[in-house]
Amino acid sequence: EVQLVESGGGLVQAGGSLRLSCAAFGSTFDDYLIGWFRQAPGEDREGVSCISRRDGSTYYADSAKGRFTISSDNAKNTVYLQMNSLKPEDTAVYYCTAFTGWGTNHLSFAAWGQGTQVTVSS
Repeated sequence: EVQLVESGGGLVQAGGSLRLSCAAFGSTFDDYLIGWFRQAPGEDREGVSCISRRDGSTYYADSAKGRFTISSDNAKNTVYLQMNSLKPEDTAVYYCTAFTGWGTNHLSFAAWGQGTQVTVSS
């Protein structure tokens, strides 16, 4: 069974840091991007960051650039999102996903994690 299992969300004050983890089971998703989308109440889903399993290329939304860093430990089949300088507007449920089509209108999703809540207090 293919699964993405997330951990690492929580409550933090503005300016603080959190690290999200996404462990993949049942597949190495070699032909996919692995990353996070987030959704706040009443808002559209937003792509945050992703990494290519094939060549390690990384991609970030403008809102994440300079504050978030995505990385991959291929031996553990796990992707990490280090989030620094968090802001209240980063508050959302963060979903790990394996997908293709970052930056296009042709997103295709192969698997989703269960989601983890990130809350940043002001």
